[in-house]
Amino acid sequence: MLKVTDLRGQTPSSAQLRRILPRGGMDVASVLPTVTPIIDAVKTGGAPAALDYGEQFDRVRPASVRVPADVMAAAADNLDDSLRAAVQEAIRRIRTVHAAQKPQEQSTDVAPGATVTEVFLPVPRVGLYVPGGKAVYPSSVLMNVIPAQEAGAESLVVCSPPQAEFGGWPHPTILAACSMLGVDEVWAVGGAQAVALLAYGDDEAQLEPVDMITGPGNIFVAAAKRVVNGVVGIDAEAGPSEIAVLADDTADPLYVAADLISQAEHDENAASVLITDSPEVAEAVDMLIDERATATLNADRAGTALGGPQSGIVLVDDLEAGIAVADAYAAEHLEIHTRNAADVARRIKHAGAIFIGPFSPVPLGDYIAGSNHVLPTSGTARFTPGLTTHTFLRPVNLIEYTEDALAEVAPHIITLSTDEQLPAHGEAIKARTEAQ
Repeated sequence: MLKVTDLRGQTPSSAQLRRILPRGGMDVASVLPTVTPIIDAVKTGGAPAALDYGEQFDRVRPASVRVPADVMAAAADNLDDSLRAAVQEAIRRIRTVHAAQKPQEQSTDVAPGATVTEVFLPVPRVGLYVPGGKAVYPSSVLMNVIPAQEAGAESLVVCSPPQAEFGGWPHPTILAACSMLGVDEVWAVGGAQAVALLAYGDDEAQLEPVDMITGPGNIFVAAAKRVVNGVVGIDAEAGPSEIAVLADDTADPLYVAADLISQAEHDENAASVLITDSPEVAEAVDMLIDERATATLNADRAGTALGGPQSGIVLVDDLEAGIAVADAYAAEHLEIHTRNAADVARRIKHAGAIFIGPFSPVPLGDYIAGSNHVLPTSGTARFTPGLTTHTFLRPVNLIEYTEDALAEVAPHIITLSTDEQLPAHGEAIKARTEAQ
């Protein structure tokens, strides 16, 4: 099922690897002509315009944008006990990790009487998008809400598409997860119109705009985030899910095949890539995928993804070449199934998250490892991090100099301002350091 790219006997450059490796992604620019009018309409028309688009795309119109408190409470009360226990344990682990991520204030004495202090201020109001198309994602609620809470955001709003089968409100499991986290503001809006409403708000409907929007979504959500970026902050433009597995001859083909299939079931554009120097492992994995992919619940979706140009097997000469390929690919999720897997993981430069050894599969990180599953896709892990507590914090410098400390550096400031032909800068210093 998987296409093979044979790089044995070759030493391709990073640029060549980026061209020849399996890669999916999405052309966000192609839908901007569709998305931009929606953004403009919601910017001027507010909540009614957003609900109009929701009725057009989701075939349902909720009674209000904001989900009523009694609907939230009922969703929490009716949550299955086993699911409740799973969500609670996931919350505990995710909160433990993200609480530890919060940096501490740091003060530096540059010279006597000259101090620069870095403090970390939370983004005041955050909008968190939770998809609701092909599946229900309570895990995305946890992954977005918890780091924002740990950063100290003053208010949070979760947006998720309305569902006709649930009275026009988001899926009850989404609402229950929000309730368990103490989030009481949920908007029944999805797609580009949700992003627009988060960015611009609606005074008449008492819907306050946010300062930052995070969370995954389809190509229309990604395009909408691109359009409003600058009006608000965004985390990233999330593309289809992807997994790469770096394996040698010690890898268990069953584990590798199962993990490649697990990510392929997200959607037809998901990418599953095996990088290995073992033809035997490659052959065994491919055979197991042929057998097992057809037996999963989402077989059609997984089969399309695994057979697409974004998925495949990359054969390399040795581990060194495999690491080079993995770095060039810069996977959203990278699994290491090799000898000394922990040491190999430390050598990887580019990946959204790295899963070490046979008992740390990607689904662990998707739900309950404690790490975040909102990760960079489409090779952007080379320069973009995943969602963390840091995402919702702004480092700000506090500069405090005494009169003597300013006088000590005054000549340097005046020299520099003169060289840059900004004399008023120097005059502001002279006003403090020279007799008037």
